[in-house]
Amino acid sequence: MTTTVNPVLRVAPAAPAEAAAHFRAGLAFHTDVSDVAAALGAGGDPGFVLVDSRSTEAWDQGHIPGALHLPTALVPEQAGQLLDRSVPVVTYCWGPGCNGAARAALALAELGYRVKEMLGGFEYWVREGLAFETWQGRERRAPDPLTSPADAGDCGC
Repeated sequence: MTTTVNPVLRVAPAAPAEAAAHFRAGLAFHTDVSDVAAALGAGGDPGFVLVDSRSTEAWDQGHIPGALHLPTALVPEQAGQLLDRSVPVVTYCWGPGCNGAARAALALAELGYRVKEMLGGFEYWVREGLAFETWQGRERRAPDPLTSPADAGDCGC
């Protein structure tokens, strides 16, 4: 009798200890919109600086309240004047289709900063119905039910 292995299990899952190490390592490098919003909304010092790594035009279209604007290309020359190496940094860019936050995080790490990338970027911040700022003031859009389940408080995970 021939058994067909489905595409999911064609490569066996990792052993639990290996999987735990992998996912722990991933969480050392990434955070998400819900966790950043919760930390910023708790009041007081969140323990990190949020850096928007996009262009000035993108920043003007909208950015997360309290974020510091530091375009990726300017990290090498301006990070030392704007950031404290003892404070962790969280970078973000447009969204999942943009690697600007990863490039900014790399540049900051190479300069000696502890850094995480915020998955989802500004796109998911807005899609989750969180407030953002533009050159005209504060705005908020209705949450996208696919990214922000009603009454979940976070990603619903």
